[in-house]
Amino acid sequence: MNLEQLRAFVTVARLGNFTRAAEQLHLAQPSLSRQIGTLEQDLGAELFHRARAGSTLTSAGESLLPLARRMLADAESVRRELDALAGLRRGRVRLGATPTLCISLVAEVLGAFHSAHPGVELHITERGSRGLLDALSGGELDLALITTSGGASTDRFTVTPLLLEELVVISSGDAPPLTSRDSITLREVAELPQVVFSSTYDLRSTTDAAFEAAGLSPRAVIEGAEMDAVLRFVERGIGVAIVPAMVMIERKGLRAVRLAEPTLTRTISIARVTDIAPTPGVQVMQQTIVRTAAALAARPEATTRLADPA
Repeated sequence: MNLEQLRAFVTVARLGNFTRAAEQLHLAQPSLSRQIGTLEQDLGAELFHRARAGSTLTSAGESLLPLARRMLADAESVRRELDALAGLRRGRVRLGATPTLCISLVAEVLGAFHSAHPGVELHITERGSRGLLDALSGGELDLALITTSGGASTDRFTVTPLLLEELVVISSGDAPPLTSRDSITLREVAELPQVVFSSTYDLRSTTDAAFEAAGLSPRAVIEGAEMDAVLRFVERGIGVAIVPAMVMIERKGLRAVRLAEPTLTRTISIARVTDIAPTPGVQVMQQTIVRTAAALAARPEATTRLADPA
């Protein structure tokens, strides 16, 4: 049996007349009669006593009627749930991001998404890129914002490059600028006292590799700090730090200068599990991330640009 047959049965039972039921359902009467006949054949029992004066339920019809009404009500409930999800009036999105992205891009994304869809429940996980991919693989996340070198997709994950972001050197806004030039070299940074990230940060691996490749030994005054602590220590003039450019959004107590010789960049990518179809909420979240990233890259002062597609 199908929902159309059940709806036809309930309508005939309520009106007691095939002709009026066909009109209400916008069906030709022969089509309605075929639906009821097919339902009776599938169930192996007549559902109506048919007469010129009208149609009444048989005992089998009386047994089916409450069940049919319940099934139609359940189907309507499912339809409303799906409509609600499609309209993003409710639902859940689980987003993961690296610590540096949580205080920059993700804050902007969540502000825009929540303003447009306040009924959707948001779950945020903050980890390094490797941990986020593990969480995706384990079904703990729907989407992850990670940092990658190439952004290539794998059989397990679809990884889409989003932004190419420069790393900049930050110092206290109360102290004199580090240089009068537009940029500072890695060799010059190595001679300054530095606040260095925890070894769990992807960013730490990138900067360590750059110093090593240049044959330089940076001078660390504080080592092992998390992002919030690094920014506060630099604000207080304890040292300088190399950070992603976007963490400087609305950071009035800090100043930044671009890094050159070499310029260091990282690719920010969106990752999801390839063989799991995204829900409407996840699709809209991904669209919000892409739009927000494009807006950040379009700012006149931006030191990020849209990444080339993989």
